[in-house]
Amino acid sequence: MVRIEESWQRVLAPEFEKEYFGILIERVRQAYTTGRIYPKGKDIFAAFDLCPFDKVKVVILGQDPYHGPGQAHGLSFSVQDGVAIPPSLRNIYKELSDDMGVAYSPTSGNLTHWARQGVLLLNASLTVEEHRPMSHSTIGWHIFTDNVIRAISKEKEHVVFILWGAFAGSKRGLIDETKHLVLSSAHPSPMSVHRGFFGSKPFSKANYFLFAHGLAPIQWIME
Repeated sequence: MVRIEESWQRVLAPEFEKEYFGILIERVRQAYTTGRIYPKGKDIFAAFDLCPFDKVKVVILGQDPYHGPGQAHGLSFSVQDGVAIPPSLRNIYKELSDDMGVAYSPTSGNLTHWARQGVLLLNASLTVEEHRPMSHSTIGWHIFTDNVIRAISKEKEHVVFILWGAFAGSKRGLIDETKHLVLSSAHPSPMSVHRGFFGSKPFSKANYFLFAHGLAPIQWIME
């Protein structure tokens, strides 16, 4: 049985029984024995463990984990305390500061406080080989995470899906926009941030939608 938070275990139980998932897990196990893979095995499902299905309000979709030593810990765009804040996350913080109209320059890139409030920080691939971005994108993770998105769309209401960049935007068709909000823009990467990420105001838009549907907004800025 996959070690994952109880409510996700219930929702995803049929997925874990599918043939592709068994093959995927075997490939992942083999990769950890023969190469340097991130995040640590115990953190593969950290996004789910920190944000139970019953509490999901926002989904922020990333591509795959950071592939440098000590960065990835199972949450999209997040790094562990003490690790240098990656450029994309610095741009996310800048947009958050501008969006909320407050000066905000955190010294940590750890987004666990978002996850605990109901932000599912989901990567499309949950593992990656060191220094090889997208190296695990074809082993079955995308099937799994696409079905996670479908399950959230089908079984929940009033969730905000934040899709940054063309890859994340390609998942829009998995989401029922008659009951959920999709916010898409350019990726926060330095290569694309000026093509529509800055000024997109995803944080205030997400909170307005949640508030309008009787849900507590996310405290994006950690005090």
